[in-house]
Amino acid sequence: MAAAVRLLPAVTLWLLTRFPATVCLRRDVLELGDADFDYLATEHETMLVTFYAPWCGHCKKLAPDFEKAATKLKGSVQLAKVDCTAHSETCGRFGISGYPTLKIFRNGRDSAPYDGPRTADGIYQFMKKQTGPDSVHLESKDELHSFIKHYDASVIGVFSGAGSSLSEFLKAAALLREQFRFAHTADVKLGDEYGVQSESVLLFRAPRLSSKFEDSVVVFRDHLTIASLRRFLRDHIYGLCPHMTLENRDRLRVRDLLTAYYDLDFHHNTRGSNYWRNRVMKVASQYTGRGLTFSVANKNDFLSELEDDFGLGTSDGGELPFVTIRSKLGHKFTMREEFTRDGRSLERFLDDYFAGRLKRYVKSEPVPERNAAAVKVVVAETFDDIVNDPDKNVLIQFYSPTCPHCKKLEPVYRELADTLFPDTNIVIAKMNGVENDVPLGYDVQGYPTIYFAALGKKDEPLRYEGGRELKDLLKFLKREASPSLTASGSKDEL
Repeated sequence: MAAAVRLLPAVTLWLLTRFPATVCLRRDVLELGDADFDYLATEHETMLVTFYAPWCGHCKKLAPDFEKAATKLKGSVQLAKVDCTAHSETCGRFGISGYPTLKIFRNGRDSAPYDGPRTADGIYQFMKKQTGPDSVHLESKDELHSFIKHYDASVIGVFSGAGSSLSEFLKAAALLREQFRFAHTADVKLGDEYGVQSESVLLFRAPRLSSKFEDSVVVFRDHLTIASLRRFLRDHIYGLCPHMTLENRDRLRVRDLLTAYYDLDFHHNTRGSNYWRNRVMKVASQYTGRGLTFSVANKNDFLSELEDDFGLGTSDGGELPFVTIRSKLGHKFTMREEFTRDGRSLERFLDDYFAGRLKRYVKSEPVPERNAAAVKVVVAETFDDIVNDPDKNVLIQFYSPTCPHCKKLEPVYRELADTLFPDTNIVIAKMNGVENDVPLGYDVQGYPTIYFAALGKKDEPLRYEGGRELKDLLKFLKREASPSLTASGSKDEL
């Protein structure tokens, strides 16, 4: 018996090395491939699949969040992954051309691309909405009250029977279920307590955001189509001052947006979270219709962004909210005065904003004391003076100090500047894109990125897409610069 016990660890080790798949089965992310994708995928009503490559940096970044989300969703939504370097047939069948690509499957069929957040909580919240029916059928007032008593807003269709309006509502619910919670009833009497006696759609804002400054229920009474309902929800779902999160920030920032950041926690302290929100809303109600939207956010969720984009640290504001404005054009402003409980400081900040008296916040390195080298150093504060000089053609390189491609380009770029130095019509410049705000109109997603701001066309910078040898750069400038290059030596290079 003792000998048999001693053999158990050895047998277990042999089994694990002989059958490594048994270890993988314990993970909450299902691994699928060419041989078993169709067979296993059909076993799950709703499944989220990430198609990845092991060498992909974005895939590696997503993996731990994907795993955490899979654990939280266990039993309701299955998460799976396919290695496209090993299972090209499956990936080719679903048109995978980049990594990671995420798709939602229903009963084994490709249902829709996943375009939700990539954080563990974001994936969980998004996919949780994918379970169950597109719209929940309500048959009583108790069921209606229970449905709207939720952390998020609710959209409820009230109908008199199974007619065309209900059919259109259900189509809209199928298309928009990722963004909103839908329910419906065929008993129009359920709308009585909300002042509705005919077919309509009711938007119930999230109970946690209830405020005396706006209605908690908004009624949609127009002709019901998918497009008209979508517009109604887009215009009314957030209300006067929504809670901005990492998941919805991009949708809110399509407009000029003021945000008050503080220790907000609607899960554990709704009353405390609404204390400052109500003060923002009181002021916001005086400025409606002027093109600025309002929001509140948990400052701990946005610390890195606030530090990088606004120069604000953890000590700014203390227990009081600190306030920023980010315009849809990328202009940024911060309220330097302490937030007062009566809202007066916020009013002064807004008055200065609308009067154009505020100075934009620009993240910038210090202005160089000397800038006499052939390659001119540009920082955010000098960008207009150098790059947007109306009398100069300017080639500007955005770089990162740690970028190996930038370092490789450096001697070529310096030689270019030396070659063209005698030409007073052209400036060769560079800017650290990590430590300085990149102006609007310059799309910098990687380094190095080079743009040409031509004389007389400063509002239409031209991205350089050519080779990175001296002759390539000179040929480009010869073609685009006006007047033509006159530097000694440049013609010889061409």
